[in-house]
Amino acid sequence: MIKELHKKLINNETTSVKLTEEYFGKIKKRDNEIGAFLTLTEDLALDQARAVDDKIKKGEKIDLLAGIPCAVKDNVCLDGIRATAGSKILDNYIAPYDATVVKKLKEKNAVILGKTNLDEFAMGSSTENSAYHKTKNPADLERVPGGSSGGSAAAVAADEAVWALGSDTGGSIRQPASFCGTVGLKPTYGRVSRHGLIAMASSLDQIGPIAKTVEDAAIILSGISGEDNMDATTAKSSDKFYENYFTKDIKNIKIGIPEEYLNEGLNDKVREKFEAAVKKFKKLGAEIKKISLPHSEYSLPVYYIIMTSEVSSNLARFDGIKYGLRVNDKSDSNFEQGGLPRNLLETYLDSREYGLGEEVKRRIMLGTYTLSAGYYDAYYLKAQKVRALIKNDFKKVFKEVDVIFSPTAPETAFKFGEKMDDPLKMYLSDIYTVTANLAGVPAISFPIGTIPEKTRKLPAGGQLMGKWFDEENLLRVAHAYENGI
Repeated sequence: MIKELHKKLINNETTSVKLTEEYFGKIKKRDNEIGAFLTLTEDLALDQARAVDDKIKKGEKIDLLAGIPCAVKDNVCLDGIRATAGSKILDNYIAPYDATVVKKLKEKNAVILGKTNLDEFAMGSSTENSAYHKTKNPADLERVPGGSSGGSAAAVAADEAVWALGSDTGGSIRQPASFCGTVGLKPTYGRVSRHGLIAMASSLDQIGPIAKTVEDAAIILSGISGEDNMDATTAKSSDKFYENYFTKDIKNIKIGIPEEYLNEGLNDKVREKFEAAVKKFKKLGAEIKKISLPHSEYSLPVYYIIMTSEVSSNLARFDGIKYGLRVNDKSDSNFEQGGLPRNLLETYLDSREYGLGEEVKRRIMLGTYTLSAGYYDAYYLKAQKVRALIKNDFKKVFKEVDVIFSPTAPETAFKFGEKMDDPLKMYLSDIYTVTANLAGVPAISFPIGTIPEKTRKLPAGGQLMGKWFDEENLLRVAHAYENGI
């Protein structure tokens, strides 16, 4: 879709201003029911669009992303624009700088429509944990769009943006992409800079695109990836144009199917779609091989120990002093209890009590407990050792196969409130996605069909995981599936 719009722009079939106004029209018409956006940046977007139109009039060459309307998840900083991370504690926080990915988009003259909704501090699998409002799945307004990048996925699925940026800590790009019928890519850890991303779990977080097609995801990755002096974890990898690696021929590709991922927890209808997708890969000429990732059964508990530990550390900065919400007076109309704080500690406690949601508090408490004296070795250190075993499983398997294929999620989008009272059920939504973050490998979710549900058809997604820094091969296989007969 990006290439088609690019051609229309350079052939003067439309202008970036017209395109931008068209998408704002769609947002104003439908987003009241979808709730994909938290903040719209109409003035910024139109200024960016006019700049692109001026370049085209002058005959200047423009990037593929130039003039194309996109959205950014609201935990990614955009200079001069509110960045809430879906939390009341950052309700009044205005970002003083651009995240590196945003800086790159601005350099390429992309048009940023606004900031999208998310589970608070990216903690959730349904976008029900936002402090502002729930985002609804465009495929069925009674169902969740997934999370935590539910706003970005819903915006793309509802055609309120051509593409969007999300962040993925344990599946937060791929699971909502699966639920909403879009493509979601989590790059290799270190492929894309995290500078300017409001941190959740620093060793797991990664920014990536949500788009309508695999080709679009590749184009976006080309625009945002690369080494960054502001992020020491970025790799020294040369810039690539990932969309140039596509071939329809995948006869030399070996695809591994992990037996541990096809367990009893997988919905029967999702299993049918997955098995049909495997047959399609065979028809396209790929070699299918059964593999084992023996330590993957521990991935969910390992993930929730490591992630909550890093959450406990990263969110200590939100104390009511440095920035964001500060509760000095409990008799404030925004705070229900009476009485004044007596000291600095009480300001800390009151600000966090009022400003942070239940899921965020739950994860901070779990992480603080895990890191506390007497429990560090038993939980956190042991989890890191098992994480190394999980990574070794991938190393062994990738000597036999090129990519790994699995369902993205064990089910289709569930209804609002269905899992809110049972956090463990909610956490199981990430069971197939967290291993990619623990190992640091790239992974992509793409549509593999729809499943009838009364009067609706709910999307189902398939997930490919690739070798470290081998996004070109990963995208090539996904693109071949998407465009295969």
